Amino acid sequence: MSQFDVTIIGSGPGGYVSAIRCAQLGFKTAIIEKYSTLGGTCLNVGCIPSKALLSSSHHYEELQHFADHGIEVSGKVKVNLEKMIARKQAVVDQTSGGVKYLMDKNKITVFEGVGSFESATSVKVTKNDGSSEIIESKNIIIATGSKPSNLPFIKLDKERIITSTEALKLPEVPKHLVIIGGGVIGIELGQVYLRLGAQVSVVEYMDRIVPGMDSSLSKELTKVLKKQGMKFYVSHKVQSVERKGKVVTVQAEDKKGQIVSLEGDYALVSVGRRPYTDGLNAEKAGVKITDRGMVEVNDHLQTNIPNIYAIGDVVRGAMLAHKAEEEGTMVAEILAGQKPHIDYNLIPGVVYTWPEVAAVGQTEEQLKEAGVAYKAGSFPFKALGRARAGGDIDGFVKILADAKTDEVLGVHMIGARCADLIAEAVVAMEFRASAEDISRMSHAHPTFAEAIKEAALAATDNRALHV
Repeated sequence: MSQFDVTIIGSGPGGYVSAIRCAQLGFKTAIIEKYSTLGGTCLNVGCIPSKALLSSSHHYEELQHFADHGIEVSGKVKVNLEKMIARKQAVVDQTSGGVKYLMDKNKITVFEGVGSFESATSVKVTKNDGSSEIIESKNIIIATGSKPSNLPFIKLDKERIITSTEALKLPEVPKHLVIIGGGVIGIELGQVYLRLGAQVSVVEYMDRIVPGMDSSLSKELTKVLKKQGMKFYVSHKVQSVERKGKVVTVQAEDKKGQIVSLEGDYALVSVGRRPYTDGLNAEKAGVKITDRGMVEVNDHLQTNIPNIYAIGDVVRGAMLAHKAEEEGTMVAEILAGQKPHIDYNLIPGVVYTWPEVAAVGQTEEQLKEAGVAYKAGSFPFKALGRARAGGDIDGFVKILADAKTDEVLGVHMIGARCADLIAEAVVAMEFRASAEDISRMSHAHPTFAEAIKEAALAATDNRALHV
């Protein structure tokens, strides 16, 4: 029987990063993955493939505006969806191979099969051929991730009524894609197919899209996407989803009680994700699972069983790959006797549409609800020389700072390259910078990052220079 210091169940970003950190710290480490490829949801059917399709479709969209830059393209430009999806898969395969390389490099033992508890210190690995083996481990980390959620009355056929997984490999560009749910995943995939020529309609139960973000970002993103041709039905409660042949009918009730009927050839159900613990047999180890299906953990990500930890989508908090990575690293370092910490308020959130949307810290709504006195400073991208030079003028940066201390409490941005720009805000807030601190930092000109400096100036006695 194989014996290890640490065994991780699940090889997503949280799991494989935790395995690497455990190995770096000298632990004999194993990782168990039920699928034939490593990387979990993020790498195989989430973050990476969706960004590959977003990138490809963005190139196609940019072609439509080449003439504005004095570039004339003759001949017919057309979309080859099959090649686009093949490229996406090549990116996934290469990245998955990179994770396998990292496992080998760090001498981490990889087991392919379903990992399930036999006891608090033993895990059974059931392989695809039905055979199994049991491994012993001093410590075990649950990193089994999440799966797409569904509404109880919707029957997914995964052909026309689909989840995000199927949306990454459609055989054709939809004529009309109806998306149920206006969160990050739905909006990103919606923009992919909108760019490729589909009509896209988004039905959202809340009164705005990306409802977890600052309302100003939601408002701006809605405006930009409407300009691109996307249609929105917010404050609409889906009542039924039915398929007849190639037609999918979605009926939803608006806030006045009226029924709206949408017909499309595909319906993407994107109503969030749920923790995945199916087949884990957590009860055999005595691990507590909450009513919502999450693994219950303390502030150190430790379950009620002292040698068993859990990280990522399967525990409380935002379901984000980088949050899982931080948690995986944290657990490894705790096991090594170190004292790491995570400030969950400073885990950034990103929407990879174009313009990109990114945020960290508190929203205006949260500050108002908490009764915190704050000041706000905003700066529009259209006032940036770099944005005008590139033609990416949509969006803004907004900085929220404490009214008395000037400490930055939240940074919210929508515009070109915001997915990367948000890191500056995270660094500033990790070191508890004030808006004035940021405003006094030199930012290269001309760059998109200047919008952060200008927003900080605006939050500091309304001193923005270029508006």
